[in-house]
Amino acid sequence: MAAKWTSRKHLSEKINRSFDRQVKLAVTGLSRSGKTVFITSLVHQLLHGLKGTHLPFFQIVSTGRLRGTKAIPQPDMHIPSFRYDLAVEQLCSDPPVWPDRTNGISEIRLAIRYLNNNPLLKAVNPISTLYVDIIDYPGEWLLDLPLLELSYEQWSAQIATACEKEPRLSLSEEWRAFLDSIDPASEADEVTMRQAAALFTDFLYQCKNKYNLSLLQPGRFTMPGDLKGAPLLEFCPLLKIPENTENKNSLFAEMKKRYEYYKKHLVKKFYQEHFSSFDRQIILADVLTALNMGYPTFVDMRDAINMVLKSFHYGKTGLINKLFGNLKIDKILFAATKADHVTPDQLPHLESFLRHMLAKSHHNATFEGVRTETLALASVKCTQAAYTTFKGNKISCIKGMPVEGDKPIALFPGEIPAEVPMPEEWVDERFNFVEFKPPRLANIHGGGLPHIRLDRALEFLIGDKF
Repeated sequence: MAAKWTSRKHLSEKINRSFDRQVKLAVTGLSRSGKTVFITSLVHQLLHGLKGTHLPFFQIVSTGRLRGTKAIPQPDMHIPSFRYDLAVEQLCSDPPVWPDRTNGISEIRLAIRYLNNNPLLKAVNPISTLYVDIIDYPGEWLLDLPLLELSYEQWSAQIATACEKEPRLSLSEEWRAFLDSIDPASEADEVTMRQAAALFTDFLYQCKNKYNLSLLQPGRFTMPGDLKGAPLLEFCPLLKIPENTENKNSLFAEMKKRYEYYKKHLVKKFYQEHFSSFDRQIILADVLTALNMGYPTFVDMRDAINMVLKSFHYGKTGLINKLFGNLKIDKILFAATKADHVTPDQLPHLESFLRHMLAKSHHNATFEGVRTETLALASVKCTQAAYTTFKGNKISCIKGMPVEGDKPIALFPGEIPAEVPMPEEWVDERFNFVEFKPPRLANIHGGGLPHIRLDRALEFLIGDKF
């Protein structure tokens, strides 16, 4: 009985997707890029699309064809639901706080009901429904996808090369010293493996917390979820591969065995279940944090995003491909988050910087026939435009409540370079973009959340489906 239900469900999914009645949206971003806030705001804007004029560039709303949006039971019952209600509750608290960061996978399905614009469809069925599926997951887990293409030896060599440069050179010193004290060809034992894995994990945490580095693999080491303490996470790369790799009981052999098991039972399964069937994709990037932290952090973020994007299927998907499950992403939106943390005149520069930062992914997607666009946006706007006078000149500023403070401030946040500066131009304190608390909201259920350009994002990602 269960098999028949599953078969009918898959058939229904294929039919809906074949005739543009369903969209599976990939919200992609590394840790702290704002995925949870983006999904929360997107859901809220759509649920309140009939109230007010907060989505002027989303044509289904501006033309009056939207008939309502509703969250409905999701297709995958084994996946936790995305708790949009709890996220909104945190934004509405006093004082308001940003929603808790993602620590596991979750899903939400929206049913968007609208008036048909096609004359032929109008006669048959004047009102249609588009189903939009959105999956939230920790950005750390994304970083595991490139491991599917790497052997244990290749991954170890990659980590060894990364640790030759600062800041990883200094941060990895204790872990590397421990590896130098052991023989990878010796008999494997749990104590040694556990200690090596613990030191490696501590190294990854330092990369993340001290320098905001992004390229941290395996991703589950810093976001283990319910796997904390499991032998599955007790391995690490080896900086020296023994000449004799045939001994199945060696430390090297056991490390490699756990690495391969990790890829097969976690990474590959995760990829097949959630990343092989997306239609549309938005890639969120926190450019301002990269600018604040300096050139090494910027390079690390750029390389991590470009590396992750190689794991997705891109290209045009026709009707036949959809029917037979050969699905590809045919639209990508590259989005620079925190657009409200800079003055409005800097938004073109913010978009230009992101375009240059991810030029390789842009070019690859365009080559595959994918439509791309770059946009600066703020999922929840937490500042206001302001002005001040300096030496008789009027200067644009922003005003908001800083995370590290209890009084609002007005400041000029600085200029965004339109192109990526040369390494020597990333001097200390050139960039100092401030983090802000969410705004106090009087009536969140009376309309959409305050945002910047989220309506343009919606129009690009799903506007053609209506």
